[in-house]
Amino acid sequence: MSVQQYMREWTEQPVRNVLAGMVGTFALIPEVIAFSYAAGVAPEVGLFASFVISIAIAITGGRPGMISGAAGSVALVAADLVHGHGLQYLLLATLLAGAFQVLFGLLRLQSMMRFVSREVETGFVNALAILIFSAQIPQMLHVTWHTYALIALGLAIVYLLPRLTTAIPSPLICIVVLTGVSLAVPMPIHVVADLGALPTGLPSLSLPHLPLTWNTLQIVLPYAFAMAMVGLLESLMTAAVVDELTDTHSNKRMECTGLGISNILVGLFGGMAGCGMIGQTVGNLRYGGRGRLSTFTAGAFLLLLLVVLHRFVAQVPVAALVAIMIMVSVSTFSWSSVREVVRHPKLASTVMLATVVVVVLTHDLAAGVACGVLLNGLFFSFQVMALVQVSTQDAPDGTTRTYGVHGQLFFASTSVLTDSVDFQAPATHVVIDLADAHLWDISAASTLEKTVTRLEKRGKTVSIINADARAAKLLATLGHPGLLA
Repeated sequence: MSVQQYMREWTEQPVRNVLAGMVGTFALIPEVIAFSYAAGVAPEVGLFASFVISIAIAITGGRPGMISGAAGSVALVAADLVHGHGLQYLLLATLLAGAFQVLFGLLRLQSMMRFVSREVETGFVNALAILIFSAQIPQMLHVTWHTYALIALGLAIVYLLPRLTTAIPSPLICIVVLTGVSLAVPMPIHVVADLGALPTGLPSLSLPHLPLTWNTLQIVLPYAFAMAMVGLLESLMTAAVVDELTDTHSNKRMECTGLGISNILVGLFGGMAGCGMIGQTVGNLRYGGRGRLSTFTAGAFLLLLLVVLHRFVAQVPVAALVAIMIMVSVSTFSWSSVREVVRHPKLASTVMLATVVVVVLTHDLAAGVACGVLLNGLFFSFQVMALVQVSTQDAPDGTTRTYGVHGQLFFASTSVLTDSVDFQAPATHVVIDLADAHLWDISAASTLEKTVTRLEKRGKTVSIINADARAAKLLATLGHPGLLA
């Protein structure tokens, strides 16, 4: 990335990016508090983490306009570690997770995202939209009618105000208006202060208070690796969604190393590891936050709210945040995919739906994406295997039989070749023609070798002709280069 491009990502439309980042801050607060609770830590651990990550990733990340914070997927991994061993172990795991992510970036492991298909991305986005909406349901249960009235008013402001003006993002107006109404007319509603104690001071720099022994590392390393993988996967998936929404390209390797650096800083400031947050990111984009300044503002404004405007934030009605997050969930969901379920091939729709179901049932984004990628690979293998054909041609005198192989031979498709060979045929010479075939792995070469061996045991001579260089190399690896004619 050139210096000019990097500076442009900071300076384009500064007012719009600052305002959009402020919207992202208010969208961060309730979810981060909820995720902190899920991880078994105090709200300040998640809130400080979100502040540090937003500031650091704005500088070091590779996807401008993406909001990062203490996310639920990482919190789910962290919960067992916190409950079993305590906060200090989580801080060490966060440091190590950041180091793993930096290493992944240096090794260019972000290229694994190429195996994530469009169907998996769509399922990922739809599942997140459902989770964002479902996370608001507890705030709408066992409440008085005042809460529903405020949510309705908030949704009206969010959706109708942009028809009059877009100078200020409507969610900010929603928060200010609903807070003003609740203060002017006292009513039995929940406010942000009811979600958990908010920090009032600045985060301090410190190292985890743990003995750096092999026993400690044995406990922490598995969690650190899982947190690194889950966080990286969610960030890269979110970056891919932003790329599509903005018709721009992100630097995935820079995002990978940037997230690692950010999480190392988070661990040093007493927070838990985080990653990209798609709901807040979509809200940021919706209101014009396309540059690094919006991400920076989301973090800086969060600290300002917690330290300087602590009392105001504590009085913000939860109904205002619920209205905003409902808007984000509706905007996030890919409504066109509902029609595509019927129109697209059944296998593609199955992958998308399976991704949604796994994520929603487990609340684990990594599990859903892994399931989608696995199904994609399985379906792709079956489709390629179905294209493999073997033709048979006998010489006029009946002494030679030629098998013409067409298609891609790999671990899943080689059985088609074996099943097509008649080991009982009277021909004394067998020719296997690979002119229209390609061997892709050692399994295919091994199956070919075993087929030749079985034929030779029956007294037949075998020739493999028209094999390409890759087939020759694979057969040579098995120690049988002489199989080729």
